[in-house]
Amino acid sequence: MKKIVVLISGQGSNLQALIDACQQGQISAKIVAVFSNKAQAYGLQRAKAAGIAAHALDANAYQDRAAFDAALADAIDQYQPDLVVLAGYMRILNPPFVQRYAGRMLNIHPSLLPKYPGLHTHRQAIDNGDSEHGTSVHFVTEQLDGGPVILQAKVPIFPGDEEDDVIARVQAQEHTLYPLVVNWFVTGRLVMRENAAWLDGEHLPAPGHAAD
Repeated sequence: MKKIVVLISGQGSNLQALIDACQQGQISAKIVAVFSNKAQAYGLQRAKAAGIAAHALDANAYQDRAAFDAALADAIDQYQPDLVVLAGYMRILNPPFVQRYAGRMLNIHPSLLPKYPGLHTHRQAIDNGDSEHGTSVHFVTEQLDGGPVILQAKVPIFPGDEEDDVIARVQAQEHTLYPLVVNWFVTGRLVMRENAAWLDGEHLPAPGHAAD
């Protein structure tokens, strides 16, 4: 069975969706370890409750970002994962780390990429008067939130929406999309080739395989 390592920084709601999907047979793989850069991240408790190895690495214990990322990669490699999944991991990964897992690292980002890379995407969408927002699953490359998009889902933004309203709407989509894409990868349907995402042998367009 294919092995997955998940990186988190916070609550781990997407991690929980992946755990549930594995337990329910919706993902043909096993999450073997969860790593966080924050020891108090609630997602680590979710991992422990599911019987998954949970680890926290403190960046302050390392000389610099390169040293931290190298230590994290060495720790990940102890589990020999087929796929590394970023699920709310809030540190920017350096190029050697990204290159180490090129083509087998996924991220989920709360915007319709390439719109709104980086942080505070929901607030930006509201402040800019957007009528829709969404989420994107993509392969990780050295460009921040710039890797090939695999799948997106859109949600409406209604007049009077608060940020929490939009966040809840987006997360509901994320919890469906991410397990689906992870299963595509572990079953061999999804690959990154020539810096593009390919699903079932078909080159996906820049916005990925859209799912409204």
